[in-house]
Amino acid sequence: MSKIISIHSYRGGTGKSNTTANLATLIAREGNRVGIIDTDLPSPGIHILFSWGNKQSDRTLNDFLWGKCKISDAAYDVSSVLEGQGTPKSKIYLVPASAKVNDISRVLREGFDAELLFQGYQQLIKDLKLDYLFIDTHPGLNEETLLSLTVSQIVLLILRPDQQDFQGTAVTVDVARRLKVPNLFLIVNKVLPEYDFEQMSKKVQVTYNAPVVGILPDSPDMLRLASQGIFAVKYSNHPISQVLQKIAQQITGKTVNI
Repeated sequence: MSKIISIHSYRGGTGKSNTTANLATLIAREGNRVGIIDTDLPSPGIHILFSWGNKQSDRTLNDFLWGKCKISDAAYDVSSVLEGQGTPKSKIYLVPASAKVNDISRVLREGFDAELLFQGYQQLIKDLKLDYLFIDTHPGLNEETLLSLTVSQIVLLILRPDQQDFQGTAVTVDVARRLKVPNLFLIVNKVLPEYDFEQMSKKVQVTYNAPVVGILPDSPDMLRLASQGIFAVKYSNHPISQVLQKIAQQITGKTVNI
C-alpha cells in the first residue's frame, strides 16, 4: 500500500525542501516509485534541487489546481538525479509548483481548492503506481497544511535548535495530535557540531513527547553545494547523508518499524 509522507516545519529556512528531496531520492534508490509534490505554492523551490527550471515545466501543480490539466500531466520524471545508483524499478516523479510571479500572485490573491489537492494526491498515486508520495508543505499552519497532515500516514516535522522553532513546533505538534496524525516524528536540523546530539535528542523527545528520528549536523558542505543537486547522492559517505539514510530506512521499515 502506498504511503503519503508530509514533511513540514513551522517556519521557513529549516531545510524542509532539502530534506524532502534527499529522503525521496534515497527511498527511490532502493527500487521504489516515488512522487514529490511541491505544495509550497507561495514560495516554491524544490524543483531547483532537481535542476528543473520553469522553461522545462509546461505544466505545474498550479495548472492542475486551476483545472487546466490532470495532475499526472504536471509530473516529470527526474530519476536522472540518482546518477545511475538506483535499480531498474527506481523512479522519482516531481510535480513542481509554478515559480512565475503572476502565478504566485494569483495563488496569494485567490487561494485554491484544498479538497481538489487531496484528490490530486490519490490520483497521482494511482496514475504513476507510486509506492511513496512526499508532500513538501508550505511552512506554518493553513488549510493546505492541515489537509496534508490529515491524509498522511507519516508526518516529519523539521525544526532547528532555535527558541522560535521550539515554540512554533509545539503548536504544530498539538494541531497534528488533534488531527489524529497516525505517525508523527521529529527531525532536528542545522545543529552545531559542538552540541551533544544524544542529549539534544532526549530533550526534544521529552519536550514534545514524540520520537526524534534524526539530528542533522550543520555543515559548510551543504552550503557549498548550494542546492545544486541531491546532497546524499553526491556525498554518500557524509555524516548528513548517513543520518538521512537511517531516516529513509525507518520510513520504509528496512531497519526500524516506525
